[in-house]
Amino acid sequence: MTVLNRLKTELNNKDYYSDDTYSMYLDENGLDSVTNYDCNVMKKALYQTVYDILDSLANNIDLFRSVTTEFATTSEAYKYLQERLNDINAKIISIPDDTAEEESNIHFLFHD
Repeated sequence: MTVLNRLKTELNNKDYYSDDTYSMYLDENGLDSVTNYDCNVMKKALYQTVYDILDSLANNIDLFRSVTTEFATTSEAYKYLQERLNDINAKIISIPDDTAEEESNIHFLFHD
């Protein structure tokens, strides 16, 4: 599965934007749309991309409602979108960064 296909799956295969726009968002988060998706390495960046896309839709709620038609009012759609953004943000925070440094509970009070 390519990164672009995985992104579309995470967005419930809704065509909010064109593939070129999705690829731009992926590129901004360091992902290549045609590369095979690797969950162990790319998960955090993929969720960040999903967040960025949904955040852009929160700024254009009419576009969101034109694709996702189950909401009767704009306020319902906006509320759902904000809850989804909060959920994704929690997922992003829960995924550890890929840094070589290990965190320690020991901190030096004095050092030369």
